[in-house]
Amino acid sequence: MQHRIIVLGAGYAGASAAGRLARRLHRDDVSLTLVNAEPDFVERVRNHELATGRELPHRPLTDLLAGTGVELKVARVTAVDVDRKVVTVTGDTGGSGDSGDIGDSGAEELAYDTLVYALGSRWNDRGVPGAAEHAYEIAGRAGALRVRDRLAGLTAGQPVVVVGGGLTGLEAATEIAESRPDLDVTLAASDGLGDWLSPKGRAHLRAVFARLGITARENAKVTAVEEGRVVTADGTVLPSALTVWTAGFAVHPIARATTLEVGDTGQIVVDGTMRSVSHPDVYAVGDAALVQGPGDKPLRMSCATGTPTAWQAADAIAARLTGGKLPHVPLRYFNQCVSLGRKDGLIQYVTADDRAVNAALTGRFAALYKELICKGAAWGVAHPTVGLPSRRRRITHPAPAQPATATAPAPAPASAPASETAA
Repeated sequence: MQHRIIVLGAGYAGASAAGRLARRLHRDDVSLTLVNAEPDFVERVRNHELATGRELPHRPLTDLLAGTGVELKVARVTAVDVDRKVVTVTGDTGGSGDSGDIGDSGAEELAYDTLVYALGSRWNDRGVPGAAEHAYEIAGRAGALRVRDRLAGLTAGQPVVVVGGGLTGLEAATEIAESRPDLDVTLAASDGLGDWLSPKGRAHLRAVFARLGITARENAKVTAVEEGRVVTADGTVLPSALTVWTAGFAVHPIARATTLEVGDTGQIVVDGTMRSVSHPDVYAVGDAALVQGPGDKPLRMSCATGTPTAWQAADAIAARLTGGKLPHVPLRYFNQCVSLGRKDGLIQYVTADDRAVNAALTGRFAALYKELICKGAAWGVAHPTVGLPSRRRRITHPAPAQPATATAPAPAPASAPASETAA
């Protein structure tokens, strides 16, 4: 009987995990199913570009998975029962599960032996009144397309307010200002502009804002979003024909509704191999995982974290199923990569635990560097098995049923494409 592995979510982390597992394990021994709500891979780190009108390559998941042996199931995950070891999905447009039980509601249960949870994150309105009703988000492809449509309808001189001074907010504000220099763009940041950056990084950021004509409202905590305006804590009213919300991410709520051990953020608590500390047949990767990094600091939500955790989980699953050696790769950060429009950028070098150091790259070279990072992330999803041994190993025994324990640190995140970094 085949060992059933289900991967939930086909973002950078989920798609990478599925492809890597396909390369590690013999096809006769496992069935690999990748569940995703839409049929295409979305380059989330480029959503700010999509929002300003840039056409991105169409990347059907069936093409990316061709020849891997991974079955794609286009469906929306509605529930996970980790005690019964089944996933409930709806809206399937193709494929079938091991225990396809479809009722009148259209729901189907998929049974698994090993689950990789990679449902990621979504935008977080932080409970600010009116944000959900009046603000636009770019955390997802649909949201980015709505921003694009709204921008197309704005006329010269109309105000745009970007809420959130993190990396995502910086990219959105500069992209909009560069693509639409006729608009009045304001960034509302709850802290100082780029205050986590090095002095060189902050100086460059301010210079770019000045060149693009972006108004920075610093230490301006937004307390309400209304039709046509944004209100800050000190009572300041910012006129806004379009409010773009980039003030952070929240994880998918399904994990919190299970018996999995989760943290305060709703992320699944995992050990160093990305295995749930409460349910050893469940692995969590990407934004869904609560992973401790250097200095016992949780890793931030980003593509730079997601992809290496996917590699770690896939290699650990394969090792446990085949009797191999568990992966042990040291973890650290190297830099944060920020695009500031199409012709400028900022590469901020950081310590292992993600604190800025004095060194930074700026300008056109930094923009090219960031572009290479984004292309590399997409290429890695499309070629998940490149560089791995060609021999697929046979399963010798199922994964142990005892509770997981910390065994190894996660692999090193490289550069951080900013569009997936919490603002």
